[in-house]
Amino acid sequence: MKEQIRKNFSSDNVVPACPAVMAALMEANADAAPAYGADAWTARLQDAASDLFERRVRIFPVATGTAANALALAATTPAFGAVLCDESAHIMQSECGAPDFYTGGARLVPIPSEDGRMTAEALAYTLDRLPVDDTQQNLPATLSLTQASEWGTVYRPATIADLAARARGRGMAVHMDGARLANAIAHLGCTPAEATWKAGVDVLALGATKNGAMAAEAVVFFDPARAEHFARRRKRGGHDWSKQRFLSAQLLAYLHDDLWLHNARQANAMAQRLAGGLFRHPGARLLYETQANEIFVLLPGPAVTHLRAAGFAFRDWRAPLGLNGTVVRLVTSYYTRIEDVDALLAALAAA
Repeated sequence: MKEQIRKNFSSDNVVPACPAVMAALMEANADAAPAYGADAWTARLQDAASDLFERRVRIFPVATGTAANALALAATTPAFGAVLCDESAHIMQSECGAPDFYTGGARLVPIPSEDGRMTAEALAYTLDRLPVDDTQQNLPATLSLTQASEWGTVYRPATIADLAARARGRGMAVHMDGARLANAIAHLGCTPAEATWKAGVDVLALGATKNGAMAAEAVVFFDPARAEHFARRRKRGGHDWSKQRFLSAQLLAYLHDDLWLHNARQANAMAQRLAGGLFRHPGARLLYETQANEIFVLLPGPAVTHLRAAGFAFRDWRAPLGLNGTVVRLVTSYYTRIEDVDALLAALAAA
């Protein structure tokens, strides 16, 4: 019997965990194991992550991306500090003040951009407004970059290196929200090392949930010295899982045999196919170049209604300033197939 069309394009969070991750969870569930990270899976994860990034790292599994971002920022930002980020950043728009809470009150400073990617000029302008010797201002402590961005665009490593160098010139740390880092690397064709620490990133919130895991993220420190006391910070923040092996097992499966890259390539390929079909549709207008697995498209209202009536799920999105119309976000994943994309495009053509 032919498998049903998968019509949910609302997020890469809605799809099932991939088979390799589920198999790893079942294996980890076979017997008792030491608690709170003293298990064999967590020990192996330290080595696997170090191999992936081509240097010795410290990796701390957590269950959510919000926890990974907020705890990482708390490790680099004092309560009187400031985190500089793009105005569209997830930490700014979608984490309910978690970074402010976990840092003890640090301020998030949004930097405007045209496509979710901060420019060196905008960063310099913002830093000029926050002089180090002005004790009436929050101290710029951390630069946060989102890769891939919230608009589905991707920073090139050279751009990250430029931004990081400017931040380091002010004594700041560099944090990366890598919820979709795998999709960015699949687009760039670079190595994980080139996309992160070789470009100046100090701490990474590494995402896996959107790319095939059940619930598994991690905080990765590229300088182990920066991880001092982080285990206590994670514990105090309520994110130290007693059965940590189930987080580590997912991440091990995710990193094994480049599953992370295989899944991301599938998601990106389906996004390219979908974007190509939308580009050819006379009533659709793509807002940004499709570089990862998110597509933002302006569609006529009747077309949106028709797609939803046909059973397709997606999210309405905030339109950029000055743009009138219905903007929708379509997200592909490792679970998306060619026939799913083609069915959506066929439904749109019939609208």
